[in-house]
Amino acid sequence: MPRLPSHWGALPFHMDQNWVDSFREKLDQHYAWPEIYVFKFIVPTGKEEQVKKLFPNNEATEKLSKQGNYTSVTIQAMMPSSDAVIELYQLAAEIEGIVAL
Repeated sequence: MPRLPSHWGALPFHMDQNWVDSFREKLDQHYAWPEIYVFKFIVPTGKEEQVKKLFPNNEATEKLSKQGNYTSVTIQAMMPSSDAVIELYQLAAEIEGIVAL
């Protein structure tokens, strides 16, 4: 399954339209939809369920940070399009303290 290049870094959660358009173009260059897409988030511990609710039909893998303040949540989901991926990132952006990788 393709992965986005690591140099793309963390996603900004102040997604203006230019950024969304650029991200959509990059997704479409790297994926042939429908495709399994790997979502990775870091959230303050205790907010994992908010992330998992965005993916009700998918299993999540969680890893607690060394000090226990943060939890990484990884979810593989079959996505129909780049627009569906972007929509989930926009919904995730509403979770306080979230970072998308």
